[in-house]
Amino acid sequence: MNRHVLYTSVFFELTKVCFCTALPIHGGAVLFFVFKMKFIWVFGFFLLPVFAEGIFEDEIEPLLEYYCFDCHGSGVSKGGFSMDEFTDLEGHLGDVDHWLAVWRNLRSQVMPPPEEERPETDEVKLLMSWIEKEVFQLDAKNPDPGRVTIRRLNRMEYHFVMKDLLGVEYRTWENFPADDTGFGFDTIGDALTISPLHMEKYLQAAHDVVEKALPSGEKSQIPLRVHSGKKFIKPKGGASGDWLPFKKKDKSVLEVGAPAEGVFQVQLEYAVKGSPEATSETAEVELWVNDVFVAKRLMGWDQREKILLSGQVDLKKAGNRIEVRVSPKEAAEAGEGEQAIFLRKLRLKGPLDGSFKEYSEEYRQIFVDGPPPEEMAKREVYLAKILRTFVRRAYRRPVAEETVLRLVAMAMEVDREPGKTFRDGLKQAMTAVLASPRFLFRAEIQPNPNEAGQVVELDEFALASRLSFFLWSSQPDEELLRLAEGNELRNHLREQVVKMLADPKSKRFVEQFVGQWLQARDVENLPVDARRVVGIRSQDNAKEIFSYALRVDMRRETELFFEHILKENLSAQDLLTADYSFLNDRLAEFYGVPGVRGREHRLVDLSAHPERGGLLGQGTFLVVSSNPTRTSPVKRGLFVLDNLLGTPAPPAPPDIPELEEAAHELGRNPTMRQMMEVHRKQSLCASCHQRMDPIGLGLENFNAIGQYREKEAGQVIEAAGTLITGENFGSVAELKKVLANDRRADFYRCLSEKMLTYAIGRGPEYYDAVTLEKLAQQMEESGGLMLELVMGIVESAPFQKRRGDE
Repeated sequence: MNRHVLYTSVFFELTKVCFCTALPIHGGAVLFFVFKMKFIWVFGFFLLPVFAEGIFEDEIEPLLEYYCFDCHGSGVSKGGFSMDEFTDLEGHLGDVDHWLAVWRNLRSQVMPPPEEERPETDEVKLLMSWIEKEVFQLDAKNPDPGRVTIRRLNRMEYHFVMKDLLGVEYRTWENFPADDTGFGFDTIGDALTISPLHMEKYLQAAHDVVEKALPSGEKSQIPLRVHSGKKFIKPKGGASGDWLPFKKKDKSVLEVGAPAEGVFQVQLEYAVKGSPEATSETAEVELWVNDVFVAKRLMGWDQREKILLSGQVDLKKAGNRIEVRVSPKEAAEAGEGEQAIFLRKLRLKGPLDGSFKEYSEEYRQIFVDGPPPEEMAKREVYLAKILRTFVRRAYRRPVAEETVLRLVAMAMEVDREPGKTFRDGLKQAMTAVLASPRFLFRAEIQPNPNEAGQVVELDEFALASRLSFFLWSSQPDEELLRLAEGNELRNHLREQVVKMLADPKSKRFVEQFVGQWLQARDVENLPVDARRVVGIRSQDNAKEIFSYALRVDMRRETELFFEHILKENLSAQDLLTADYSFLNDRLAEFYGVPGVRGREHRLVDLSAHPERGGLLGQGTFLVVSSNPTRTSPVKRGLFVLDNLLGTPAPPAPPDIPELEEAAHELGRNPTMRQMMEVHRKQSLCASCHQRMDPIGLGLENFNAIGQYREKEAGQVIEAAGTLITGENFGSVAELKKVLANDRRADFYRCLSEKMLTYAIGRGPEYYDAVTLEKLAQQMEESGGLMLELVMGIVESAPFQKRRGDE
């Protein structure tokens, strides 16, 4: 709402009052009423802006002069920011970008700095309220949802859509150009432009994917069923049974069905995990099905990633009980490590006599009624049925019948050609669908797209797509489409969000959001000179200490940690202060955490290692926020400000001297804190480093590859510091508590902003303040529960609505 519209609404209310007072009176009063109305409208359009400016001059500007002008007024402009360099007051009050910077610094208490006198709480509220109402013109009851540029599927979304739509694993990262990013994410509409190269790749991909989904000459085969993941459970208590130690007699069970009755090949895939060094410990592994012995093997120390145990046995269509039993044989000798069986997959192939066969899952997803009929008329009807279903799923909404009929005509024309088949025609039509803008782009249809002032609710199909691409990085499933068709999705949002988060496909959200928000997917490939970081001569030894496998472990730890907090609906504060994480033996040894065995990550209690709990103690964060050869307090501090507090420092000015130049003044082997102190003395550097350095230096106990240390250059590392907002801390553990408690509101707001940006596909704007404040408040009221954040985003105006394009 612009200022004049706001004034108009105020004077409509005043007009009502005058009209009511005039009604009971004779004609002279009506004339008086008309005079009053004219006066009010003149006052409204010409005098009230002056009145608003008077409020600024009488109440707001004096506060700014008192608290801000020493650094940002009267000819001084620290950080290049001045608050009194204007000639046009009305233009000054309408400068949203200028007041946005003031508003953000007031909200986060970054300005005025702690050494200066700060405004009282009621003065801060007055300033922020004035900016929100008079400059931003925010309406808390009807927030502006903004607009999102129509966007194409990014590489990972395309990959997952093909997997869900056709069952085809298409490696887009090998075939498509890299996606541009905006605001830290590759889901941003304005960044997802399309080039001629993209279009060429999409056309080729459509052809390749359809060929994989419908290979020529495919025949029905003996069925194969694969049960993978942690599905085995312990018979008593139902706990996960994927891990069976050698040292005690134990078993795990899995109940499965079969496509038909008969004799099946049952194959168990497992591995031996535990001791990294050879050990004399042995155990016997047995495979039983429906209380019938199938196979057994004596196992010792074995470093193979895949070991198979199989045999043939009769299966029923339902309720087959698979048991894996472990019995100890020879115990480990003193000083030797212990071992365990880790269960990976179970494969069932049969019936082996060929009495029951089926086409591949990909084939069955398309040929819903089996092979095509021989008669041309019936083939045309069958084509229409196949394409109607396929196009609805591919376009993520129902399509007009004329669209289906055009595709059918295209397919039938190919089918009638000499040497061509029904399948060839279908491939042609499907390729056209997958190369269509309606498939490649996520369009959100609205009644009047070019009316910038009109706000409309997304239709339920667009809402279903926003929801599925947010939590699954892929298209809506059948249940979401069905609810959208019945206009019932909004009535079942919480139920659907809970279901979607419980689905294995939600791992995609974890990997994509965490991978970009926390840069977890960068840790595997960042250039790191571990030899110089650790201070050893041998490159081979350095690679053993900081291997590629260890980098993968770090990324996996961060993903599992976030996923656990999300799916268990724990507080977001655990992201900073948790006394647990997910480690395997290799990562635990690197961290100096004893007692963890096996290559699989598991929940580990870190209460005895307070420095390691939470994101700031994880290798992922510590590596991506370092330089290749040393730590970087600036990068670490800036990372926390940007990604955890949402209070970024301004960009560094040009020609800033390198930190290493400070070493020349300090002699040999200065500490990082000493170099930073010299660096900070330069006037160009001081103001920004006040924000970043206390945080970055508070993390100096971790070297550039994430190892914990007490000393640097022979001197004890001093981790204590004071944030620019005034909070003191004495260690890494205390810093994390300050961020999670004293700065909790900033953390909640920042996490909300990052997740909302990822979800809706555009960057934050000043008018999103209403939504972000509401999300942060909901988190505060719920104790930071992650489900409430996700639900708050899904139910928010920017997610549910949009306005027209400019």
